[in-house]
Amino acid sequence: MEAESAGEPLGLLKVLVIQGKKLVIRDFKSSDPYVIVKLGNQTAKTKVINSCLNPVWNEELSFSLTQPVKDLRLEVFDKDRFKADDKMGHAELSLKPIVLAARLKRVLGGSSGLTMLRKVTPDTNNCLARDSSISCMDGGDVSQSVWLKLRDVESGEIELKIKFIDQSR
Repeated sequence: MEAESAGEPLGLLKVLVIQGKKLVIRDFKSSDPYVIVKLGNQTAKTKVINSCLNPVWNEELSFSLTQPVKDLRLEVFDKDRFKADDKMGHAELSLKPIVLAARLKRVLGGSSGLTMLRKVTPDTNNCLARDSSISCMDGGDVSQSVWLKLRDVESGEIELKIKFIDQSR
């Protein structure tokens, strides 16, 4: 018996880490931020942006999405050369809404153009900084644009675009 058996494969999750805004200062006047993104036991990391509190990464990270659907977790760190990297906050995002939207789209069938499937609003159970929309593209992929408010830190937000490529069609 495996310690953590992978569930039923649902598809591919592409996470575009776009940018950070108003990140906290962890060095003398600035920070050297990078983001670690985790989904279950999968981990990916962006490059370090030196001396920047409003970094732009525009990096795409890919994950396999399986059942049961786990939350996407982000941790932001300040890269330090001579000591442990400083924490700059963390956030979680439930992937259930995007998976449910993809199932709904499959049931309803294809439509041409961009279709908004669902809106997710910020509340105490999520890290959303503002309303997030889940849309369907022409090719059938479902995407969600989000701004996440970092927790356990004075300020900071991270912008992501998540694309779910449903492979159970």
